[in-house]
Amino acid sequence: MGLFTFIKEAGEKLFGHKEAEQAVSPEEKTRLNQAAAQAIFDHINSLGLKWSNLMVSFMSGQVSISGSTPDQENREKIILAAGNVQGVDNVEDHLTVEAPAAEARFYTVVSGDTLSKIAAEQYGNASKYPVIFEANKPMLKDPNKIYPGQNLRIPPL
Repeated sequence: MGLFTFIKEAGEKLFGHKEAEQAVSPEEKTRLNQAAAQAIFDHINSLGLKWSNLMVSFMSGQVSISGSTPDQENREKIILAAGNVQGVDNVEDHLTVEAPAAEARFYTVVSGDTLSKIAAEQYGNASKYPVIFEANKPMLKDPNKIYPGQNLRIPPL
């Protein structure tokens, strides 16, 4: 559990976050925040991650997630799926894990990064890039398609 920071302008474009920030009435802001929360929930659900009783809320760039997951890997992937969305700058994690395990580190991609370069920095061996790619599926579909600002799981070897 905790608060995870993301780059607000990087990530999947699931909703018009600028509209929510500029909403005039409190009712309109509430409606847009609820629509954003639903879009993030649908995105997490579309990835086929394992969870039960997942609840997602969104307000002013912050996502709050609760529910339970069978393992640490699914917990981390849910956090990343929620955080790697344009308009999200924080994810407040209230997920419980049925089978706790060692936590992966998170890494923020910078311009010029490749999975091989990240693997060399994190593991001391560029050829370990498939470990990072596999650890970030289904969010990553191609090892050559990462972008600056994206957060990745770096699991222990």
